[in-house]
Amino acid sequence: MEVSITNISEVEKEMHVEASAEELIPHFEEAYKRYQPKIELHGFRKGKAPLDLVKKIYGESIEYSSLDTIASDVYRSIVEERHLQPIGEPVLTDLDYKRGQALKFKVKYEIKPNVVVQEYKDLPVEKLVHTVTEKEIQDEILRLRKANATLEEVQQVTDDEHLVTADIQQLDAGGSPLIGKKTPDAKLYLADETLYPEIRDALRTGSAGSALRVKVDHTHDKEQHTDYLELSVKKIEKTNLPPMDDEFVKKITKGRTTTVDAFMQQLRTDLEQYWKERTEQRLSDTIIGEIVKRHPLTVPESLVKGILDSLIEDLRNRYPKKKFPPDFNEQAFRESNRNYALFQAQWYLLRESIIGKEGIVSSESDLRKRAELDAPNVGIDTDRLYKFYESSSQVKDKIVSEKLMEFLISHQAITEKITEEAF
Repeated sequence: MEVSITNISEVEKEMHVEASAEELIPHFEEAYKRYQPKIELHGFRKGKAPLDLVKKIYGESIEYSSLDTIASDVYRSIVEERHLQPIGEPVLTDLDYKRGQALKFKVKYEIKPNVVVQEYKDLPVEKLVHTVTEKEIQDEILRLRKANATLEEVQQVTDDEHLVTADIQQLDAGGSPLIGKKTPDAKLYLADETLYPEIRDALRTGSAGSALRVKVDHTHDKEQHTDYLELSVKKIEKTNLPPMDDEFVKKITKGRTTTVDAFMQQLRTDLEQYWKERTEQRLSDTIIGEIVKRHPLTVPESLVKGILDSLIEDLRNRYPKKKFPPDFNEQAFRESNRNYALFQAQWYLLRESIIGKEGIVSSESDLRKRAELDAPNVGIDTDRLYKFYESSSQVKDKIVSEKLMEFLISHQAITEKITEEAF
């Protein structure tokens, strides 16, 4: 068998194969045997016709219909014999065969690039550290009070703590209604920061049964637009915020906390923990970004496609019955997320290189510690959980990822920056 491999790019190769007529004989024999049970010939029960007769009548047809399978089998055997490491799906091209002669074909396949990671230590990295402010605490308390507010129907708006139900009719510039441009029973909360100021200002003067005309200027797709609206006020409800007292605390914590002071202390602790986790995640992302930036790579398209496939599948699982809505554009989704997938593919290759270079593994003691930590939460005996973790590649990979980030964080030139701004 003649085999030659040429380089198309750093990550793509093309295999040229020529298998002689003699080398094809055992493959064709297997194909005859596969087809024999399906064949019906006069005078014989289905699948019982003699193999020689099958060859004589259907041999040529069987041979030609088996060429794709034979080429795939030959390709896989070459990969195994030569210890090649292709990734993704190979592409079979230029299949050429005449009965009694050699079979020629080409296969394009991808490989991982040879990654030599160098700059991944002592990188200048800024670590943002958020300081929880009193305003942040008060804003969270206000959010909780609003979430537990009661509504009281009134006739007139007196402040922004009102919910207005109105029909919104879009008008043309002359004031005539536009057909099909009416939104009935829209709920408009005046304290909502996303509400257009023109609408809020108009509703502040509104009363139940009134009709208000509003001109709204806004930007869409970097272009300036003007909408003319008529708001027909149907109902006005005042939002009554509950007082921040011990009873309210007991209600929202379901009795776990009983006093305002204790709740305020726990709220600050929770917010500090939230920002601590955000800080650590952002630091990890920054370090990864710096490493990727310093190592431009040619990435196999199959890796990028695999990541996009995973994003599509994750998104599909969020929809009812795992079915996308009719207007979902998968191609547009793939295009808009391609840069993210390319970045993740680059990091995957660099990550593997660093792990190998530093000898980072999930040891027996790592698995034991993880089992001891998780056992009380999952209600499984530590030894049983450890046995499961021993066989779980997912758990092992998670441990390796955590150890990798601990290693990378501990080997950077980190500068802390205290900020009250959100990030």
